[in-house]
Amino acid sequence: MKGWHGKILRVDLSSGEITTETIDPKIAKDYLGGRGWAIRYLYDEVDPRVDALAPENKLIFATGPLTGTPAPTGNRYMVVTKSPLTGALADSNSGGV
Repeated sequence: MKGWHGKILRVDLSSGEITTETIDPKIAKDYLGGRGWAIRYLYDEVDPRVDALAPENKLIFATGPLTGTPAPTGNRYMVVTKSPLTGALADSNSGGV
C-alpha cells in the first residue's frame, strides 16, 4: 500500500514539539484511514468538554486508504476537529487526481 507508512506525526503548535509514533494496527485495519481513523483518534484523545478553540483540541489531517495509489480521484485527505461553531465533530476533505 503506497500511501501507508504506519506512523503518526504529532505537532504541538503551542510548544513546537514534533514527535512520531506507530499507528495501532487494529485501528488502522478497523477504520482504514481518512475520516474513520481521524474520528476515532479525536474521540479517544479529546474530552467532549474541551472548548473547540482550546489548545487541548486536535486538528487531525489523515490520508484516505487509496492515497498514493493509481485509483482515480483516490488521493484525498481529511481534516477532522471539534467545530468552534457547533461544538460537534467537523470534517472536510480535499484532494485531486
